[in-house]
Amino acid sequence: MRVRNLEYLFNEILKDLYYLENRLLRTLTKMADATNSIELAAVFEKSRARVEGHVQRLEKVFAILGQRPRGRTWPMIDGIIDEGLDFVEHYKSSPALDAGLLASAQAVVQYEITRYTTLKRWAAMLGLHDAVRLLDETLLEATQSNQDMNALADRMTNAKTPATILTFEAVPHVPRLSEVA
Repeated sequence: MRVRNLEYLFNEILKDLYYLENRLLRTLTKMADATNSIELAAVFEKSRARVEGHVQRLEKVFAILGQRPRGRTWPMIDGIIDEGLDFVEHYKSSPALDAGLLASAQAVVQYEITRYTTLKRWAAMLGLHDAVRLLDETLLEATQSNQDMNALADRMTNAKTPATILTFEAVPHVPRLSEVA
C-alpha cells in the first residue's frame, strides 16, 4: 500500500493538471471556432498556445520525479471543461454564447491558478527546486490569461448597457483559418 503523504498528494494533483491541460488543448480550439467574437477567439488561441507550454513544463516536472507523464481522469475537471462545450451546444445561435464561453474559460483559469499555486508551494516544501521554477512559470502564464480574460470581460460589459449585457448582438461570423483551408 502506498503511503499517502505530501509527495503522494503532489503527484495526484500533478496528474490532475496534466489531464486538465491536455483536455484544454482539444477544447480551446472548439471554443475559438464557436465564438462570434474575433477578440475572444484570439484570447482562446493565445491561451491554447500557453497551454502547450504548460503541458511541456508538466512533463518536465514528471521527469524530475522520475515518472512517465500521465493524467488522471477527474470528474470535476470534466465538468468545468464540459460547461464551455455545453454553451457551444445550447447557445449556438444566442447572443449570450460569448459571455458563457468567456465565463467558462475564466472558471478553468481560476482552477489552474489555485492548483499551480498549491503545487508550487508543495514543491518548495519537498525540495523540488527545479519543479518550483517550472510551476512558477506556468502560474505566471495562467495569471496573465486570467488578466486577459478579465480585461475582455470588462470591455464586453462596458460596451453594453446593463439591460442588454446578455443580449448583445453577435459580431458577423468571420471565417477561422480552419474553415478557409
